Amino acid sequence: MLKDESTREDAATATTPQASEPESLRRVAVASFIGTAIEFYDFYVYGTAAALVLNAAFFPNLTPINATLASFSTYAVAFATRPIGSLIFGHFGDRIGRKSVLVASLLLMGLSTAFVGLLPGYSTLGLWAPVLLVLLRFLQGVGLGGEWGGAALLAVEHAPKGKRGLFAAFPQLGPSVGFFAATGIFWLLSESLSDEAFKSWGWRIPFLLSFLLVAVGLFVRLKISETPVFAKVMAEQEASRAPALEVFKRHPKEILLGAGGMIIAYGLFYTATTYCLAYGTTTLGVPRSTMLAVSLVACLFLAAGTWLAATRSDAGGRRKMVLIGSSLAIVWGLALFPLMDTEKPVLIALALGGALFCMGVVYGPMGAYLPELFGAKVRYSGASFAYNLGGVLGGAVSPLIATRLQSALGSSSVGWYVSAMAVVSLLCVLTLPETRERQLA
Repeated sequence: MLKDESTREDAATATTPQASEPESLRRVAVASFIGTAIEFYDFYVYGTAAALVLNAAFFPNLTPINATLASFSTYAVAFATRPIGSLIFGHFGDRIGRKSVLVASLLLMGLSTAFVGLLPGYSTLGLWAPVLLVLLRFLQGVGLGGEWGGAALLAVEHAPKGKRGLFAAFPQLGPSVGFFAATGIFWLLSESLSDEAFKSWGWRIPFLLSFLLVAVGLFVRLKISETPVFAKVMAEQEASRAPALEVFKRHPKEILLGAGGMIIAYGLFYTATTYCLAYGTTTLGVPRSTMLAVSLVACLFLAAGTWLAATRSDAGGRRKMVLIGSSLAIVWGLALFPLMDTEKPVLIALALGGALFCMGVVYGPMGAYLPELFGAKVRYSGASFAYNLGGVLGGAVSPLIATRLQSALGSSSVGWYVSAMAVVSLLCVLTLPETRERQLA
C-alpha cells in the first residue's frame, strides 16, 4: 500500500513540471518566505507598539499597570481569532487550493495592519478608538490564522523527496525576519525622533509601511503555481466537502498534541519579546532604544535556531529536534529572568537570545512536522488549526500571565511559568510519532 502511494505521488510530481524545475523551486521558497515575513512583520509591529505606546494612545485614563494589561488584551484578541481564521482559510485551502487562499490572507492581514496606522487615538475618537483597534486586531488574527498553514504547505508540498525540512525552513524564517524588521524600524524611529514625536505620530509609520509590503507580497505570490500534491487531489476529485469536520473526526489526537507541542514556541517568543520589552522599559527602567537593540540581537539567535533545527530534521527527524528544543527551554526558562534582572545590556541580550534560540529549535521543524501529521485532503485545515490553537494556549495569554505573576510573585515566577510550558510541550511531542518518512499524497 505504501509503495502504491509513493508511486502515485511520484507520478503526480513527474507530471507537474514546476515541481522539479530548480527555478520554480526557488520561486516557491522565496514566495513562502516573503509572505510569512510580511505577515509576521504586521503581527509583530502590533506587539511592539502594544508594549511601548498603545497603552497611552488608546487607554490614557487607566493606571499604568492596567493600561498595559488593556494593551496586551487587545494584543491577545488576534490569538483568539487565529483558530477561526485557520478554519475559514483552511476550508477553502483544502477545497480550492493553497495559492488563492494565501493571496486572500495576505490582503486581509496587511490592510488590517495598515489601517491601525490611520486610526485616531482616544483623544480624538473617545471610546470608539479602542473599539476599532480591537476590530482591526480581530481581522489581523483571522488573516494570520490562514497564512502559516498555506505557506508551510506551499513549501512542503513542492519540496523534493528528502528535503521537506529544508524547504519548510523558508516560511519558518519569516517570523525571524518579520520580527527583526518590525523591531528595527521601531528602534530607528526611537533613535531619530523625540519621545513626544514618537508617541504622537512616529509609532504609526511601521503600520503604514504595510501598504507597500502587501503590494510586494502580492507580486511574488501571484507568480507561483498550485502545489503538485493538491493538484493531484483535485485531478482525482478527492477534495473534502467539509475538511474541518473531517479533520476533527479523523485526527483529534494530532490536532491537540500538535497544538500542545507549539505551546512553548509561542510562550518563549511572546514572553521574550513583547513581555520582556515592556518589563525591561517599565519595571527595570532600561532605555527603550537599548531594549529594542538587544531584541534585534536576540532575533539573530531565533533565525539560527530555526534554520539549524529545520534543516537537520531531514536527517535527524522532526520529533527529535522538537524534543531537544523543549528540553533546552525547560532549563533556559529558569535562567531568563536572573539574567534580565542584572539590567546589563549584554546579559539581557544573552537572556533573550537564549530563549529565542530554544524557540527556534522547536519552531523550525514544525514547518514540516505539523503538515506531515495530516492527510492531503485535510492538511491545510489540520496543520493550520493545530498551529494556531497552540498560539492561543501559549502566545495569547503569556504576556498577560507574565505581567500578573511578576506583579504578585516577582520575576522568577515568570521563568517557572516558561519552564512549565516547555514541560507540557515535551510531553505532548513524546506521544506523537516521527513523520519525516511519510508520503504526502
